[in-house]
Amino acid sequence: MLSPLDNPFNAQSADYLDSVKKQFQYYKWLGEQTINQLPEEALFSQIHPDSNSIGIIVKHLSGNMLSRWTDFLTADGEKDWRQRESEFQNDIQSKTQLFEIWNSGWACLFKALEEISIVDLNKEIFIRNQGHTVIQAINRQLAHYPYHIGQIVFIGKMVMGENWKSLSIPRGTSQAYNSDKFAQPNHTEHFTDDLTKS
Repeated sequence: MLSPLDNPFNAQSADYLDSVKKQFQYYKWLGEQTINQLPEEALFSQIHPDSNSIGIIVKHLSGNMLSRWTDFLTADGEKDWRQRESEFQNDIQSKTQLFEIWNSGWACLFKALEEISIVDLNKEIFIRNQGHTVIQAINRQLAHYPYHIGQIVFIGKMVMGENWKSLSIPRGTSQAYNSDKFAQPNHTEHFTDDLTKS
């Protein structure tokens, strides 16, 4: 009897889920590497009252994650207990508290992803009463979260200036980086794997 992964469609679905997990891990890593570089006070500063500090962005990301990924397959992604407007209050008191909020959201996300099987991918779920396949709902969040992680990284680079530690290929090293990559045998590692090993 064939295993489910012997079916090419199922194998592709398993690859999709694995890739999604790695993508989310990568963006979590980018956010954490940025936050860890910054002095605590920089996490809560705002350019003007209507702008978002890193602390606000973290609150919003976590609030969204907890709402979207709690009971992901069985309940609407916009929970009635979510207080979205409060996510934009700049009231986190410390980097420790910020990481507690950050980690609670990501833990909810990764727990939900582990509970999704390949047979769930075409099921219909709802976000604000709008139907999505599970794939569509995952992709929606995979577009949303990097948008905000990019904001965190941008703020971090502006704050740190010349002291910023690059999270990708540093300027002036592209040729050396590519030469090293092309000198290696072809491999099937995910493109983010070598970035998150440090």
